[in-house]
Amino acid sequence: MTDIAEIEQLVATVEHSQQNELPEEFIDLFRADAIWTTAHGKRLTGRDEIASFTRQVLPGAAKEATATYEVAHVLFIRPDVAAVKIRQRPIRPDGTPITDQNEGSPLYILSKEDDGWRIAAGQNTIVL
Repeated sequence: MTDIAEIEQLVATVEHSQQNELPEEFIDLFRADAIWTTAHGKRLTGRDEIASFTRQVLPGAAKEATATYEVAHVLFIRPDVAAVKIRQRPIRPDGTPITDQNEGSPLYILSKEDDGWRIAAGQNTIVL
């Protein structure tokens, strides 16, 4: 599998974990020392802090709305470090688009570890 295919699979796992409210699947995508900033600006440092936050907010989060995640651009900073721009579109649980909510524009910094690509840093941004 190519690096691009592996990165697309990681992003597909983000989507799957969010749509199906699977905190552990989401948490497993991060390096232990990762930094994550939510769309509302909350900074989380380290997988433990990310895990604690995710376990609180993810269950029940997809009841009204969730999102699709699409790789929009990949920049390989080095062969083992990639900046990945995501297009995040809000949808209802049945998959219909939510047209009165803004899209998200996350940026993930991924590092290639012995067991595959992992999120080292992420910043979610709402598109106004």
